[in-house]
Amino acid sequence: MEKLKSTLPNMFLSLMITCAASGVILAGANLYTAGPIALSKAAALEKAIKAVTPEFDNNPLEDAYMAVTSDGDSLLIYPATKDGRQVGVAVDSYTKNGFSGEIKVIVGFDTEGTLINYSVLQHSETPGLGSKMEEWFRTEKNNQSVIGRPLSNGNLSVAKDGGDVDAITASTITSRAFLNAINRAYSAYKGTDSTTGATINKGGNDE
Repeated sequence: MEKLKSTLPNMFLSLMITCAASGVILAGANLYTAGPIALSKAAALEKAIKAVTPEFDNNPLEDAYMAVTSDGDSLLIYPATKDGRQVGVAVDSYTKNGFSGEIKVIVGFDTEGTLINYSVLQHSETPGLGSKMEEWFRTEKNNQSVIGRPLSNGNLSVAKDGGDVDAITASTITSRAFLNAINRAYSAYKGTDSTTGATINKGGNDE
């Protein structure tokens, strides 16, 4: 077979063929992996829901619905039922007020509005400081833990803002943001006020 001359049209044709072949390969790989990735994400979400709700026998992912918060946003709610009776919910919540941006959490409540548990799904907070929220607010020490608190009594806020939750040391902004995400979750579930009563202030060095 005669070798193509190294001309601009021939170089362009070779480039087009290479790009087309690469596109087909990538599309095939994406199609092949899309299913397993989706299943993996669904399994991870189901595990997170189980970690924050009472035992259930329904499929919360299939029964999920959107609910509006008092600030006009919408959050996804996964209802947990046992023998046809609702035992709690998991709420997919978030806030954009973190020290380094968005914080995503999933929060579990029982039917009375008591916070059962939470899981931090995503954040970009400072390692060793704001990142401590993953466990800080579960720690039974002083007033750190939010587990077992009835949000029907009012929103959660840090002590610096007149509340009774101890903020993460040197990470007040992260703590406020985290509690805001919790309050917004309850707002969507029960339709209550979603604000923490505190202004998020990023001035200074206090994360």
